[in-house]
Amino acid sequence: MDPTGDPGNPVSPMEQSLHAARALVLADLVAGQVAEADVVSLVEESVVQRRWWVEQWPEGGDYVAGLVAQDVQDALLERHGRWPLCPVCGSGDPHALDVEPELGPDPHWVCHKAGVKVASVGSLGSAAGGAPSS
Repeated sequence: MDPTGDPGNPVSPMEQSLHAARALVLADLVAGQVAEADVVSLVEESVVQRRWWVEQWPEGGDYVAGLVAQDVQDALLERHGRWPLCPVCGSGDPHALDVEPELGPDPHWVCHKAGVKVASVGSLGSAAGGAPSS
């Protein structure tokens, strides 16, 4: 891949899916105001690991955004605590959203407690103050 963006050397579909996954997860981290340098590094580590995964299974490119979101969520749980916290449930113990499907295209953040889709991965900013989608 030519980093200068030379149109004679287009970005591969695999790299496009990895770049999209990175952008979506970073958007959710920014929305949650947790996009500190060490957290962004977690995204980069996940993308590096998932690059190998997609090289082994090119058809899995559509699944990368959900996997990177889950990787970052797991790493944050170990280092910083639950993320992203559910914006839907106003009472009870704070709890994190889950990614569904766990391995599939079009991943969403879901609150299992309320039984609703909260937002697509990459769209938490618009969901934080809005109503959940069904």
